[in-house]
Amino acid sequence: MEVSAVRQRVKRALAEANRPEAERRAARRAINDQAAIEFGEFLRHIAAPMFRQVADILRAEGCAIDLFTPGGSVRLMSERNGDDYVEVALDTSGAAPRLLGRASRSRGGNVTQTELVLNATADIAALTEEDLLGFLLSEIEGLV
Repeated sequence: MEVSAVRQRVKRALAEANRPEAERRAARRAINDQAAIEFGEFLRHIAAPMFRQVADILRAEGCAIDLFTPGGSVRLMSERNGDDYVEVALDTSGAAPRLLGRASRSRGGNVTQTELVLNATADIAALTEEDLLGFLLSEIEGLV
């Protein structure tokens, strides 16, 4: 990596670290607010319709699946066991907002939960239907 590129990134990190705390909090709130707006659009136009299609197909194939859209997420859950589900939700607790794919499976009293960050960048709107379907298909085995 070029020395000049490293220098610029280090200088930006130093400038960010030296900004007043109130400015950093305000910037973080603005980023999280924008991510919430983008995630709301993603839920309405991509995630909920995709989860609905997958749920309908699974039901048609004889699988006992429920679809839930609680505030801020969408979830496919087994009708037989509430601990078996796949969901997508927004996490704003870290340094940058993340779109999380979560899966939970229960076998013999043991519950295994996994989380996968679905957005490689801070741009939630860049996540496609194909990306989401790939996640769903990779985790569907635990539901059926």
